[in-house]
Amino acid sequence: MAVKQCSVLVINTDGRENSVRPILEKVGFRVVLTAEWPADEVIVGFEVVIVLLRPMQAVSMLGPRLRAKPHFGQRVLIAVTPEQTTPEERRAGIGCGFDDVVGESRDARVLVARILRQLRARPQHRCFLPDLKRRAA
Repeated sequence: MAVKQCSVLVINTDGRENSVRPILEKVGFRVVLTAEWPADEVIVGFEVVIVLLRPMQAVSMLGPRLRAKPHFGQRVLIAVTPEQTTPEERRAGIGCGFDDVVGESRDARVLVARILRQLRARPQHRCFLPDLKRRAA
């Protein structure tokens, strides 16, 4: 059974500047950035789906809609907000179907650590996890 490089789909429909893609590529993920909502068959090729949210209010129906896509299964679904999130906002996002909600910052260690934690809990993906010794600073 072959092991492939872990892949991340980053959905950025509002086109805002972000540093998610280069940071994830630096630690060893294969990253694809899209400005369009992906077709159902596109999502199947990724272990992790990250949605760059506008304000947190957008989270309530987005998680369930993505999880309802055919073959979405146990993919990791993470929301990244433009500002730091409160514990209440994080819990609300997780309650709405996301595996985690992370505030965007220049320090990507939190995002990378949360992705890795979720992937380790899903061995069915059988993808090569990045080496933690390579820093995401």
